[in-house]
Amino acid sequence: MSNITSNEFTLEPEDQKRLSSLCGPFDDNIKQIERRLGVEITYRNNQFKVIGEPMRAGGAGELLKLLYIETQPVKGRIPELEAEKVHLAIQEAKCLERAEAGHYGKEVHVKTKRGVIKPRNPNQSKYVTNIVNHDICFGIGPAGTGKTYLAVACAVDALERQEIRRILLTRPAVEAGEKLGFLPGDLSQKVDPYLRPLYDALFEMLGFEKVEKLIERNVIEVAPLAYMRGRTLNDAFIILDESQNTTVEQMKMFLTRIGFNSKAVITGDITQIDLPRNAKSGLRHAIDVLQDVKELSFNFFNANDVVRHPVVARIVGAYEEYEKAQALLKKESRD
Repeated sequence: MSNITSNEFTLEPEDQKRLSSLCGPFDDNIKQIERRLGVEITYRNNQFKVIGEPMRAGGAGELLKLLYIETQPVKGRIPELEAEKVHLAIQEAKCLERAEAGHYGKEVHVKTKRGVIKPRNPNQSKYVTNIVNHDICFGIGPAGTGKTYLAVACAVDALERQEIRRILLTRPAVEAGEKLGFLPGDLSQKVDPYLRPLYDALFEMLGFEKVEKLIERNVIEVAPLAYMRGRTLNDAFIILDESQNTTVEQMKMFLTRIGFNSKAVITGDITQIDLPRNAKSGLRHAIDVLQDVKELSFNFFNANDVVRHPVVARIVGAYEEYEKAQALLKKESRD
């Protein structure tokens, strides 16, 4: 029991409504923190005690203090600590434990009009740092790891700082042939649903009206990858999303569009390729061909980096384990 410690602290100022918001209905927030961080939390009024391994107990204490700050009144009302906000804070606290006092995300953060967007784990912190320091950066991993969201945040930050003059967001329209052919409208309208996640991230960071104005002025352009052919993009921040669905030729075409004072981020998940069976993914090919090019950065995420609902991380992990087992069986059958 020598590795178990007790962390006692007081949350000030004492406010029963804020403390009720912190703990959640039936202490649900407290129970979630206990379960996820492996600690025991007791409290009486604003006096808290956390028992557990030193790093975990310290991390849980800091987490509770940060969450208590979130309960400060806004226009006279005490905000409710929603499950999602508590989950994201717990995710950050778990990574604090892995990252030796958790200095990730403190030095590297992205300022937007809607506030500061901070990496929530070491992989995200490294990813943002690489985006800042490299002209071409790859973000590869499962859904929910923040690849696209952080890339859009970095693009918005660069635009606000006037480091670039425009943002271009693009995705391959994999099903722009037969399946979408029955839908009304031109190609742009048909592929709009595929570009919607990029729009959503922009709306959240800049607001709907500002995004609409910037799109009208061509400062922000959201377009299918097919529209990139034949263009050279200078003074731009370009994001290629869902790049696992590019062909080898499309990926090469995209990478050669990048001009002076431009930055490109390529995101994708190589486990979710929707290309025809006989077509090789441009993202997979790029990993093989470009991995030794020093000017490029490759960032790989896994289930531990998922910052959505906890079950999403478990689902991703289960698929990863299944695919490993299947690959092992195939190898044994060949041997």
